Amino acid sequence: MKSCITLSLVPSLKGGPWILWDNLTDGINEAASLGFDAVELFTEGPQAGNANELGQVLEETGLVLGAVGTGAGKVLNGLTLTDANHEIRTEAVSFIREMINFGAQYNAPAIIGSMQGTYGGDVTKEQALNWLGAALEELGNHAHDNGVSLIYEPLNRYETNLFNLYLDACDFLDQLSTNGVSLLADLFHMNIEEEDIAKTLREGFRHLGHVHFADSNRRPIGNGHTNMNPIAQTLKEIGYDGCISAEAFAWPDPTTAAKTTIDSYRKFFT
Repeated sequence: MKSCITLSLVPSLKGGPWILWDNLTDGINEAASLGFDAVELFTEGPQAGNANELGQVLEETGLVLGAVGTGAGKVLNGLTLTDANHEIRTEAVSFIREMINFGAQYNAPAIIGSMQGTYGGDVTKEQALNWLGAALEELGNHAHDNGVSLIYEPLNRYETNLFNLYLDACDFLDQLSTNGVSLLADLFHMNIEEEDIAKTLREGFRHLGHVHFADSNRRPIGNGHTNMNPIAQTLKEIGYDGCISAEAFAWPDPTTAAKTTIDSYRKFFT
């Protein structure tokens, strides 16, 4: 497994669930100095920093790019894969395709979270799932062709009404023909929705591609009531070897949150 920390390069979203902020080189250097293995980026689009800056600082620090988030497509541009407007859905697919291309330069997957959208109004659940499935087929194949995976994230009920339970999302992926899509297990969302997180991870390991490491209140692990022992033990027993990535609030401040996170990672996974 790899310890990973989130770095947001979108100042307008300050206060969101990312631990490090604003400056690409400074953020990656800080992550490296604390002993992280990887960094997960949240950007406005398919670029980060100045030309060649990302590749250079990754090489200098020895860190890897753990993943790239696509959420700016929704929160900044209003794009989702299940919008009633065909043109918006098409733009959403194009945005994610570009993010896949961006991440693939560094062998990193792209994550679909908020860009999945919701159903309601003029859009039925069946129609939304058909659109979602078609998009995942297309984008999953594109990711696979570029040597990476596409990671789909079930969210809690307050953020989507498509898939809230991890195993329901597993069953949905089982119906797709693409082998380019895996699932993200976000411990914050799972704390809201799942009866037994460890049991769910064991039963749905076949699709597990990424883990978001945050406590029940979305602060860094150790600042809420999540029982990490059975979760960590399960991840070790099933042989998960991907990122344990801290998508959490920078509480009480970014540096303290980062230190708390790496300490928690070492406590539970090393």
